[in-house]
Amino acid sequence: MLDESSIISIIQKKIGKRKFVSEDVEVVNLGKSKIFVKTDTLVESTDIPPKMKLEEAARKSIVSCVSDFAAKGIKPEFGTISMNLPKTISRLKIEQIATGFKKACNEFGITILGGDTNGGNEIVFNVCLFGFSDDFVRRKGAKNRDLIFVTGPFGYTPIGLKLILGKMKTKGKIADSCIKSILKPKPKLSFGLKNKKYFSSSMDSSDGLSTSLNEMAKQSNKKFVIDKIPIRKDLKEFVESHKLDLEKLVFHGGEEYEFVFTAPPKNKKTIEKSAKLLNIPIIEIGHVTLGKGVFVSNEKKLTKLKDLGWDHFR
Repeated sequence: MLDESSIISIIQKKIGKRKFVSEDVEVVNLGKSKIFVKTDTLVESTDIPPKMKLEEAARKSIVSCVSDFAAKGIKPEFGTISMNLPKTISRLKIEQIATGFKKACNEFGITILGGDTNGGNEIVFNVCLFGFSDDFVRRKGAKNRDLIFVTGPFGYTPIGLKLILGKMKTKGKIADSCIKSILKPKPKLSFGLKNKKYFSSSMDSSDGLSTSLNEMAKQSNKKFVIDKIPIRKDLKEFVESHKLDLEKLVFHGGEEYEFVFTAPPKNKKTIEKSAKLLNIPIIEIGHVTLGKGVFVSNEKKLTKLKDLGWDHFR
């Protein structure tokens, strides 16, 4: 069976001549201007779990693109939205979808220019956003001795999905936090915009932290050593009491609309000060060194971290 990367590779070889370097957004040079483009698709049967309102799903379809812009330090300005809708869909559901799009656009200052509407068996949203900037933060660029950060804690989303699907039962604040992480994600756009000049590399984490770390290490041709797992005390205690796999939840869960970034040690205080002012809970999780791959440090022992993040065809 073909995986996602194999399918993309086949398409690229057929339609493109330029060497493709995987990024969160694509850049087109028009004279002295750079236009940044990102497209993403949300499919009802795979991306809209029970208990997620259509308003929340519509907002999330825009959020998924905004998260990639956040990691690059670029403000999304305009967008188009294409929708596939069942012919029997009610007016109420259309109103809910429109409300979700409106909330996301107001939240991030995006103007929708138009799009396309089609009929089909299930709901599908395809969002394409555009932005302008002189430059952006690439996935490559991490240097020896750089520090590795994430913009928030991990592990809530895989538990949240299990709760929504009825595969796990629990109540209280921890359940609320996990479910909220799925239904109402918040990309750290303002933090990316204000601090990108201090980053050496950066990448969205929505396909899983292990995917982001491995891709950044590979493109930077460096070794990433993780010596702190980005998880909050409440979730760690929950994971331990329920005998769950902590590293699997944190590194391979996916759906966290955070981003990973590296930065020289000299920029640490400036970044931390900015994060505090913006109320962004950044976490320093490791460092960059010479070598290749991603490794988790545990009691002075290094264990290789494989890329086991989300793949639509795995």
